[in-house]
Amino acid sequence: MLFKVEMVVKLPVDMPVSQSDALKKTERELAQQLQASGKWRHLWRIAGQYANVSIFDVESNEELHQLLMSLPLYPYMAMDVTALCRHPSSIRDADL
Repeated sequence: MLFKVEMVVKLPVDMPVSQSDALKKTERELAQQLQASGKWRHLWRIAGQYANVSIFDVESNEELHQLLMSLPLYPYMAMDVTALCRHPSSIRDADL
């Protein structure tokens, strides 16, 4: 199942830099692991924002939910999740 997930990160302004740096490092490591596994298929930054648009390829809604909740920055994110399906006019057979 494919999902588009838009994530906007809103860290507290009074969060110590050392804490935010540690969270970002852990987040980056997990995101890279999930990309290598194929679960986090695409990741794009939204220019000028602390936000991204991502495509996830997971087995179920529950798997996506658990994956998103496992992100270290999850408590500081606003997310918009959209289920996707292949468009009949697509020429990309890999986009199932």
